[in-house]
Amino acid sequence: MPSPPAGEGVPWGSLLADGETVARYRAFVLQRGPAECWWWRGGITDTGHGTFQAGSRATNTDRVVPAHLFGYRLANGADSLDNKLVVRHTCDEGVCQNPGHWIPGTRGDNNRDAAARRRLAGHALADVRGAAGRARAVRAAVLAADPEHLEEAIAAALAAGNPSGAFQDSLF
Repeated sequence: MPSPPAGEGVPWGSLLADGETVARYRAFVLQRGPAECWWWRGGITDTGHGTFQAGSRATNTDRVVPAHLFGYRLANGADSLDNKLVVRHTCDEGVCQNPGHWIPGTRGDNNRDAAARRRLAGHALADVRGAAGRARAVRAAVLAADPEHLEEAIAAALAAGNPSGAFQDSLF
């Protein structure tokens, strides 16, 4: 039997109304400029997405949820995403928490996005470490970096997944 879509059955309204949960989520997000990726500094799944322990046991709302689903609903409202839809990352960085990089779509839309870009040299989806390896490398660089050299640390972590240094622009 297939598993339910991520987020189905989650008490989003309760989670988003919990100030401690929202503050904990925000503490894991490295917020940068409006056009840049906002890196997740918490747990990372094998698919390269952020994972977040939301809610609390005391209120019987504790759930492990995808960080970007929590963030999307935080930015757009608890009922802003139909469970038939996914959150697509226009930056193709599964751990990115920048609401400006998210758009809703179907799984098919998301799969077509990936198929169109995963073979582009130097692209996030072509990283030799895979999505999870890339996400974990950036997280490690962010956590270890001196704040004055944070951007250089991120750039180096990203470049390490493209050893050839080649780059190809997207055709669309």
